[in-house]
Amino acid sequence: MPTTSKKTASVSTRVTPELKAQAETILDQLQLPMSTAVNLFLQQLVSQRKIPFETNLPDLPLNYDSLSKDTVNVAIRKGLTDGKRFSAAQIRAELIEDN
Repeated sequence: MPTTSKKTASVSTRVTPELKAQAETILDQLQLPMSTAVNLFLQQLVSQRKIPFETNLPDLPLNYDSLSKDTVNVAIRKGLTDGKRFSAAQIRAELIEDN
């Protein structure tokens, strides 16, 4: 019967002390060591072939002059599905205020 040796590799990263403490608090409640949590993350990354959670770019101030018609339409559709409603006067006032 062939034997397999389990080798390990080290992963080192830097985080703020606050983030580490907050993560450790949660992991303690879950009774998981930090190394197990990192292993879970990496296993999911490999199996899903993507970051295993949603990531988004932060909302940035818009440059209205550079927006395409498609970009505006996508933003309008998103606003409608989010339940956000603005009157034409509110939109006009916002555009004037930004200029």
